[in-house]
Amino acid sequence: MSGAKTAATVTRPLAILLFAAVFALSAAAPARAVSLLRDADIEYALGALAQPVLQAAGLSPSQVQIVLVHDSSLNAFIVDPTAIYIHSGLVLKLESPEALQAVIAHEAAHITNGHITRRLGNMRSARTASALGMALAAATGAATGSGDAAFGVLLGTQSAAMRNFLAHTRAEESSADITSVRTLARAGIDPAGAIEVQELFRGQEALSAGRQDPYMRSHPLTTDRLRTLKGLVAAAGPGAPRNAEAAYWFARARAKLEAFLRAPKWTLGRLDRLPSKDIALMAEAAARHQQSDLKGALRAIDGAIALRPRDPFYYDLKGQILLESRQAAAAVKVYSQARSLAPRNAQILAGLGRAQLAAGQTSAALQTLEEARGRDWRDARVLRDLSVAYAQSGNAGMASEATAQRYALGGRLKDAGIHAKRATDLLPRGSAPWRRAQDVLDAAERAKATR
Repeated sequence: MSGAKTAATVTRPLAILLFAAVFALSAAAPARAVSLLRDADIEYALGALAQPVLQAAGLSPSQVQIVLVHDSSLNAFIVDPTAIYIHSGLVLKLESPEALQAVIAHEAAHITNGHITRRLGNMRSARTASALGMALAAATGAATGSGDAAFGVLLGTQSAAMRNFLAHTRAEESSADITSVRTLARAGIDPAGAIEVQELFRGQEALSAGRQDPYMRSHPLTTDRLRTLKGLVAAAGPGAPRNAEAAYWFARARAKLEAFLRAPKWTLGRLDRLPSKDIALMAEAAARHQQSDLKGALRAIDGAIALRPRDPFYYDLKGQILLESRQAAAAVKVYSQARSLAPRNAQILAGLGRAQLAAGQTSAALQTLEEARGRDWRDARVLRDLSVAYAQSGNAGMASEATAQRYALGGRLKDAGIHAKRATDLLPRGSAPWRRAQDVLDAAERAKATR
């Protein structure tokens, strides 16, 4: 999965509508922060699982990205037709690839059935940083942007009122159930995974809203609906036997998530339960890296590479381990190997650019990071690194433009506007970077006027 996406201009009516939605709901008190988990290996795994589902749904796998939200609660949602967001807690809770594919099929059904489009008007997609930041704010709360050292990007805070803005009606849920079961059947995937998902939420309708999982609040479940879903699954019949490749990538994504999100001791004590040697070595490498055991981490990841020498994502993890261990020059070499195996992968490009920047190769870093931004403009870490690289090269206008985009992506429109104004004053009027900065400045000014 390359994650290739190009920026497009969101229409002014859509931007105004998104602002109206966000600021009409902004009175609700924010709660805890939410992070996006951006990782080449995990996103490839999710893309591999999603591909047959999206194709059966009539969607292009290259146009719908599966993105993880760093949140232990159980939820999945969409804010536009170009991405499906799934909480890490839900991925870790599900026991089978078919269940995760059922979640993807259900959210894809909300896209194909036009539920999100009708709610936000004639929306094609939120394909600018400010539009996406506002849309995510409507789904998960008023956002704040920042980066972290592992593989997450801080996006914002949650609000029940904002989340409920994108809640689906029971009629929409019933429609999505029918569509998703048909989609799974067409893809040859056992639709019983849909029952596994819904069984997680049985009994929650009797709880108060504050005690329910977010998925329950945004995807209302009733006993009647569950009974109907079971009937749909029974009528569809069992799918083909479990796909071995799907099982592999599901296990690998879960293993890497657990290795980074759980205590290293927990991971190291369960390596023998993992289904393949290379996955176990990858998890061990991540856990030992968490313990600052560079020698042990490199020994483990080199073992995984020996088993899968053409796997770019194991080189990517090795590059991360080296970079975060302050061995930037060595990290550049390893990330370059990863890039040679997956030259179009935006996350690998981002890692290489970050390593080049740390190694003092500013010119090379700028070229690599701009290529990464061109393939996945929604990565706030790339924007952060670009702002640093442009500042080091003496280009204050481009540094401000990248910073403005990063703040806009996080929903921090006031801060974004400050940097966007600086960028428009410094950049050549009418140039592509100037226009990007002007879009953010316009969005920030509308936000200020709305308050």
